[in-house]
Amino acid sequence: MKVSIFLYVSILYLTIYGCTAGNMSSDASGTFECDEVIVSSETAGKILKLDIEEGSMIKKDSIVAIIDSVPLKLQKQQVEATIGALHKKTMDVRPQVQLLEDQINVLKVQLANAETERARTERMLKDDAVTQKQLDDWNNQIDLLNRQIEVAKQQINVQRTTTGTQNSTVMSEYKPLQESVAQLQDQLRRTCVSNPINGTVLTKYAMAGEITAPGKALYKIADLSVITLRAYITGTQLSQIKLNQQVHVLVDSGATKYRTYAGLITWISDKAEFTPKTIQTKEERADLVYAIKIRVKNDGYLKIGMYGEVKFN
Repeated sequence: MKVSIFLYVSILYLTIYGCTAGNMSSDASGTFECDEVIVSSETAGKILKLDIEEGSMIKKDSIVAIIDSVPLKLQKQQVEATIGALHKKTMDVRPQVQLLEDQINVLKVQLANAETERARTERMLKDDAVTQKQLDDWNNQIDLLNRQIEVAKQQINVQRTTTGTQNSTVMSEYKPLQESVAQLQDQLRRTCVSNPINGTVLTKYAMAGEITAPGKALYKIADLSVITLRAYITGTQLSQIKLNQQVHVLVDSGATKYRTYAGLITWISDKAEFTPKTIQTKEERADLVYAIKIRVKNDGYLKIGMYGEVKFN
């Protein structure tokens, strides 16, 4: 009687366990991954500050590292001093032009007087009070004054042109120097390293006090609030899924239990590939499989590289 009861209990346990295992069988399996961002330095110099630790949460746009900016500041001051010296090299044409304009004004006064005297001489010549030579002298004087005025005007134009050319040569250096200042200012801004995304620090590659260089990695970060399960299915399973389909994701929770998550299919590969060595699909003998990505909201238990299973229904 005791043997019969023991056999009955054993069969009942195996039946229940078998049903549970059958219900939890998956349609696909894979590992969890996420988009990792490697944050690098954009300038060279000594790391003055790097306040991060592996596993710490960092907000987007927060300043996490400061690179020594003294060399760049000195370069910027040097370029700005060069720009200030350019103005001292330029010539002011206004004093020379003013001098020539004053000469022209004097000549114009003399010309007006000469024209008045010529008119008076012409009237006196009609009365035979003066000679023709006296009238000719006034005409020559007027012609001379007109020529002197024209020469002075030409000198003003030449002076302006020459000075303008010299100043243009000097000031041609102004714009490149301004661009250098802007470039140095941009480099100064990049000495403060800001965090690109909200996420968790996965790996720290540098320490405060070290010398870094452009492109040298400082740390690796990822947003673990939403994690992706990369699973593989066979060709016969393609007809069972579609984009934005809700699925169940199963993760081991102990020896015999599973933790269940809601997942969303966000990507289905359009090309078949050979079964990865680390992945076993529902049909283990399948040579070609298709990769899919399932987005899962992470409650803190899911980790990168963790194994997961998928049930479509």
